[in-house]
Amino acid sequence: MPIAVFLLALAAPVFAGLSEGWFGLAPCELCLWQRAPYWLAAGLALPAALLPRARPWLLLGAALAAAASALIGAFHMGVEFKWWPSPLAGCATPQAAIGQTIEELMRSLAPTPTKPCDEPAFLIPGLPLSMAAMNTIYGLALAALALRGRRPA
Repeated sequence: MPIAVFLLALAAPVFAGLSEGWFGLAPCELCLWQRAPYWLAAGLALPAALLPRARPWLLLGAALAAAASALIGAFHMGVEFKWWPSPLAGCATPQAAIGQTIEELMRSLAPTPTKPCDEPAFLIPGLPLSMAAMNTIYGLALAALALRGRRPA
C-alpha cells in the first residue's frame, strides 16, 4: 500500500505539470500551492514501504499532506465560484489606476506570467469539474487510501 500511495502522490503534481504543456493549462498561484503537499506525501510514503514499524505514522503524515492539498483545492473552488476572494496577491488580475505611468503598471505585474485564481481551468470539455475540484476529490481519495494502508494487512 505505501508504494501505491507513493506513486499516486507523485502522479498528481507530475500530471499537473505535464497538463500545462499537453493541454495548455496555465496554473494560477493556488494551483501551484496544491502541488506541494503531494511531494510531502510521496516523501513520507516511500520510507513507509521500507520501515514497517514506522509505517502507520508515515502513512498518517502522507494522508494529512494529501488532505491538505484537498483543502487548498476546496478553498480554490470557493475562489473560482467567487464565494470569497483569494488572499494571494498573485491571484488577482493587475489593475491599472487612473494616472498610473507605464513604469508603475509594469512594476505591479507579477514577475512570472500567472492567471487569476478565479478563472477555473477545465481539463475535460463538458465536464463541470475544474482542476481544483478534481484535485479536491483526488486528494481526499489519496488520504483515504493512505489511512487504509495504516491498518495491518
